[in-house]
Amino acid sequence: MSENTIEVANSASNELESKFDGGVLSFIGYSILVSLISTVTLGICLPWALCIFWKWEIDHTIINGNRLKFNGSGTSLFGHWILWWLLCIITLGIYGFWVYIAFAKWKTKHTIFA
Repeated sequence: MSENTIEVANSASNELESKFDGGVLSFIGYSILVSLISTVTLGICLPWALCIFWKWEIDHTIINGNRLKFNGSGTSLFGHWILWWLLCIITLGIYGFWVYIAFAKWKTKHTIFA
């Protein structure tokens, strides 16, 4: 292989690189913010806090050279949050096993390429 072929192959692999470019200080800051919001509001604003954290996490993720973007909102998640709580109460907690999957589906639905 010639040097030009190697350079093209290397630049192509760099473009398709997947990585996370968030920093530890911003992680600590967002973690503290999310904890404060959840604690001060006794969990009522947890959907907004989660969206703040997920936005930071997803907006710093690059997949195959394409940056991801989170477009979910706490208001949108709040409606689901209430429904999931009601289903957990009605089923005596059994629906709780599906809540994690419901969160993952909602989060994925609101993740796009920037």
